[in-house]
Amino acid sequence: MGFSGLRAVVTGAGRGFGRALAVSLGRDGAEVFVSARRFDAAEETAQAVRRVGGRAHAFECDLADPVSVREFAESLGETADAVDVLVNNGAPYLDAGGFLGAAGFMECTDEQVAEVIAAGAAGTVLVTKAVLPLLLRSARPDIVTMVSGCGEYGNHRSAAHEAFYAAKSAQAGFTEVLSKRLRPSGVRVISLYPPDFDGADPLGPGWDEARGTGDALGARSVVDCVRFAIGQPRDCFIKSFYFEQA
Repeated sequence: MGFSGLRAVVTGAGRGFGRALAVSLGRDGAEVFVSARRFDAAEETAQAVRRVGGRAHAFECDLADPVSVREFAESLGETADAVDVLVNNGAPYLDAGGFLGAAGFMECTDEQVAEVIAAGAAGTVLVTKAVLPLLLRSARPDIVTMVSGCGEYGNHRSAAHEAFYAAKSAQAGFTEVLSKRLRPSGVRVISLYPPDFDGADPLGPGWDEARGTGDALGARSVVDCVRFAIGQPRDCFIKSFYFEQA
């Protein structure tokens, strides 16, 4: 599936899934605009995209800071007059033992809790709000949000901290109503709810290895879900991807 001419924004692209998706899209012809909390991390991903023949631009964006989000959107608008896809991937993970850790007390700081919820919940809303004008100038606007299985009602199987669950539940509620309200404008809102999944480097040898029924969900499979959804004709609206957790 080729994405020549596609203009895709990927937040939280300094590492992990965001980096993998940016490289995958760039390799197939997309122009990618990647952000990370640290500019050097975003630039490293942009360089990886360029090494596979894609076009890439790097930006600094701290999703927990509304000023940083505004500055990112302004810089993005100075670089592109329109974008086709916004991937809300940036959301810090917190695994600090939960409210009652192994020692029987809270093992994370109040600041960590506030940052996780601010970046994952408010940050997703603010980035979407700020980038929406650029999306509305596209003939094929899509908003993709990596929610996680932690955003599913009743899910309790992840080792993630309660604050991460709170952020992901907020994303789920936001994308649910956003899908209804943006549909008349032609904007598709796509949410993914994967369980914890294995990471892989799209530039490494493991990326192309065949995977089977007994394997844990891998990053490439999740990347392929995003690629499939945004590659569909405009009469095909894939609202959500839910994954069976083995």
